[in-house]
Amino acid sequence: MDLSRSGVLLSVNLAAQTLPTPHDTGRTGIGKHPVTWPVPVSDPGPKRRGHPRPNGLAGDIVCTTAHHGGTDQAVYAYAREDLDWWERELGYELPAGRFGENLTTQGLDLTSTLVGERWRIGGTVVLQATSPRIPCATFAHRMREPKWVKRFTARGATGTYLRVIVPGQITAGDRIEVIRRPRHTVTIGRSFRALTTETGLLPSLLEAGDDLPTDERAAVLRRTG
Repeated sequence: MDLSRSGVLLSVNLAAQTLPTPHDTGRTGIGKHPVTWPVPVSDPGPKRRGHPRPNGLAGDIVCTTAHHGGTDQAVYAYAREDLDWWERELGYELPAGRFGENLTTQGLDLTSTLVGERWRIGGTVVLQATSPRIPCATFAHRMREPKWVKRFTARGATGTYLRVIVPGQITAGDRIEVIRRPRHTVTIGRSFRALTTETGLLPSLLEAGDDLPTDERAAVLRRTG
């Protein structure tokens, strides 16, 4: 299997402060900005309701804890190439972190990333792709674009959530090396389409086996009977 895929971590982005939102908790950590120092990465533990809590990156925060964060959503990555596409579509600049991503990557097609794929970033950290980002009202409020959820869904370039397999530190400029490509063919893009616009694909997500996050497996089984 070809493991030659690699990329670059262009930016590590953290929520310096929470922002107000009319939805959910009333606060959100979606407003992230690049930092230049090494950032510790670790498993934040299971998703659970409660007060805002740290994400997988030290210094970041999750406010809507019932729906975001936890082990399978410890880190969120979005590709610079997809931000560039949206810049052309929207007609204005989208700096790193604008979509609420922790990691802005370059050189990797995140839509074709396999569920369960593992990346080594820098010398130590290993992350594993888990699931696509499902756009929500908080994201729409952040962007203030007409029909944003519908437009983002139609584009289908969602970025990917990742869990932390090996903790450590990461820094902007680190190399991203794909060190595991599963044998199945379930991509982040297919997972997103199955969960949103092409529900007929839902049973095929089970081909990912143990690489499929537990919550997503439960959702597939619930919706397919």
